[in-house]
Amino acid sequence: MRQNHRPLNIVVVISDTLRRDHLGCYGNTKIRTPNLDKFAQMSVVFDRAYCGSFPTVPARTDLFTGKWTFPHRDWSPLPRDEIVLPQLLSQAGYTTMMIVDTPHLVRDGYHFDRGFHGFIWVRGQENERYRTDPADVKFPCDPKKIRNPYTSFVQYMRNIADRRYEEDYFAARTITEAMRWLERNYKRERFFLYLDLFDPHEPWDPPRHYAELYADPNFKGEEVTYPRYWYWREFLTEEELRHCHALYCGEVTMVDYWFGRLMARLESLNLLDKTAIIFTSDHGFYFGEHGIIGKALFEERDGRNIMHRSPIYDEVARIPLLIYVPDTKPGRCDAFTGFVDLMPTILELAGVEVPDFVQGKSLMPFLRGERPQWRDFFVTSWAIIHEPKGTITRAVDGTERLVLSPRPSTIHTAEWTLIYSVADDEAELYHTASDPKQERNVIKQYPQVAQALHAKFLRFLEECGTREEFLKPRRTIKVT
Repeated sequence: MRQNHRPLNIVVVISDTLRRDHLGCYGNTKIRTPNLDKFAQMSVVFDRAYCGSFPTVPARTDLFTGKWTFPHRDWSPLPRDEIVLPQLLSQAGYTTMMIVDTPHLVRDGYHFDRGFHGFIWVRGQENERYRTDPADVKFPCDPKKIRNPYTSFVQYMRNIADRRYEEDYFAARTITEAMRWLERNYKRERFFLYLDLFDPHEPWDPPRHYAELYADPNFKGEEVTYPRYWYWREFLTEEELRHCHALYCGEVTMVDYWFGRLMARLESLNLLDKTAIIFTSDHGFYFGEHGIIGKALFEERDGRNIMHRSPIYDEVARIPLLIYVPDTKPGRCDAFTGFVDLMPTILELAGVEVPDFVQGKSLMPFLRGERPQWRDFFVTSWAIIHEPKGTITRAVDGTERLVLSPRPSTIHTAEWTLIYSVADDEAELYHTASDPKQERNVIKQYPQVAQALHAKFLRFLEECGTREEFLKPRRTIKVT
């Protein structure tokens, strides 16, 4: 790796809801991702990257603050009292730019643009309040199959009503804005460019030429582009589930194509030898695994979304993480990592001192080919700040039971996975090394393993400064 050179330009690309196992560099042979696979060949590929604070906004808060979010707050605006990554880079002389179509970061006072010199918000994704017309919206399927059909989905269909060409789609528009910004700013002494693409997050409606790569040409069911987060067998046919997945795969390939366009622009501007590039995602999505479609379980009842117990299994928890640094040897790394480690990594790339408050750890030693002492587990979790209370939840087999918290935490090690919420709730333990799909709960056979992982989790929460009121309900574990 280069030594004694000026700090690198840095580009971060987040692609929301992109499953790691849908990329060729992570073993997929069916979905076309040639540009990301090519990028992986020049990068360090992290094989044990996980979502930390879950989902979308808490994950970005981990990245922007370098601290664990879920022990202290839920989905909420970027805290005003936190020192954040773009602020530190701007103060260090970087030109900092945010270009996003993920609406949650900048609407309703969420203010993730804080600290950037400039930002561009590509309007209209998902349910963002963008357009009020056309008045009449046509549903592609029975509205009962759609998540929030008369609010989120109708708004989205209005937002995209005048879309005609691939260049009109969000991934294309956001990457095009980035390429234009690079053309105007590539001679800057150093810059930090943050791109946040909402695709392949649902609704899944890629240009037909992408969908046709994966869809059954004889498909006769309804096209469910924005499904409820629920047990799929209760409202989808098998053919419709497969078609949902085909549409998603089409969006993955579309994102890959436009990432390739971005890389081509960086190369044409002679920036690849002086720019570090990070590509990642915040979490995955279930397409029938564990009986679920979605990333959680929400029952729509009387106009409200009632959350049921929503464990975070590997299909959602594991994320892609590819890091390219000029003059660094490509390869693979099995260190446990996630968004919380990106802030210190970026600061070290920029030659900026990492503040003492940062809880993440820089990945630069791995990028230099070193093997430092490192953590042996990682945690993916919903916010733990909610008071435990009884909720009736329904399992995939239709049985109902009382749970105290529908928001479990997941503790990952190389061999085991523990899913745990609060002391008196049932926990799940999987020997992931022999059961990678996490289908056999073995907590009764290995209670001592569950107790050891729970102890790790408790120490971790204490080290994060978690308040006692949130620790107290989690100080013991039920293993029988």
